[in-house]
Amino acid sequence: MFFGQRGALQPHGQHHRGVDQGTNGAWGGLPPREAVESFPAMMRPLLMVPCAVLGLSLGCGPGDYTPAPGVQTDDAEAVDLDNLRIGVSGTVDLLPEARRLLEARGLPLPTLEGAPLTAAEPLRLAVNDANATFGTAPAAADGAFTVRDVAVREMHLSLAVGAEAAGLVPAHTVVYDSAFTGARPRTDIIGARVWALPDAFHDALSIAVGESAIRGHTDNRAATLRDAGFVLGRVVDASGHPVAGAKVAPDGEALAGRIYYPTADLQGANQEGTGPDGLFVYVHSGADAEAFLLSVTGTDGYTPRNVGVARGWGLVLTVHPGLHPPP
Repeated sequence: MFFGQRGALQPHGQHHRGVDQGTNGAWGGLPPREAVESFPAMMRPLLMVPCAVLGLSLGCGPGDYTPAPGVQTDDAEAVDLDNLRIGVSGTVDLLPEARRLLEARGLPLPTLEGAPLTAAEPLRLAVNDANATFGTAPAAADGAFTVRDVAVREMHLSLAVGAEAAGLVPAHTVVYDSAFTGARPRTDIIGARVWALPDAFHDALSIAVGESAIRGHTDNRAATLRDAGFVLGRVVDASGHPVAGAKVAPDGEALAGRIYYPTADLQGANQEGTGPDGLFVYVHSGADAEAFLLSVTGTDGYTPRNVGVARGWGLVLTVHPGLHPPP
């Protein structure tokens, strides 16, 4: 997945001043303060954290500017700064490990053609915000989709796309994370890869982590990952290949014990490091929404990633080194 530049192309190393309206009325990385204050009380603590959570100063005060995210392409179009609407396009497919599992067990593959693809803010989804969804479009026969007029002014930490179809677990794949830029996207997002999670794969993953572990992390509120809420991630290298032996950690020590690394055959999971597929699972509490940073430990080059999670659905993300996803 990569990002197509909209507006005048800039030489490498030069950046536009201002894209997103911040709390001080300038174009920066934070939502307008009056917008934050208008959200339900339970959501305000989560929405007030962008700069602190990101650990960045970009776009957080007068005179700051926003780096241009992604790479520049020749399909440039003008940005409407009054509306800040972009297009999100790419393909949706079954997670490779899920496809492999279903084929090995002789199970039918869920049909993705015509499935609605919804662009949304995971943080707002986590707190059941009625305005969390920014746009929807159907998947074509080859899995291609384009969600138009995505109002990224309403995005706070990240943008994700999820598929809804029979036989799929509710899950959204992160396609843009403000952790890299400290700002909302100001370009079309093109070539996004969205992963769909079949029910059978979710069930196998829940068994791999273990019902007793899930119940322990949820105070017996949930027996499956879906009921608890979960993050499914993959650690990859700069070429996009899975990294075995990687270890990830949330920024809160109290959350560290919730990370599991499933084996390639999904016959179990450990808490030592990723297997050959680079996969990891975070088990949510099954209670209130959580927002935190997730980091790859013991290695340089990986930016801590924003995570928003809540019971009833999953967040899917690829953790890669550098600022841009591998091709």
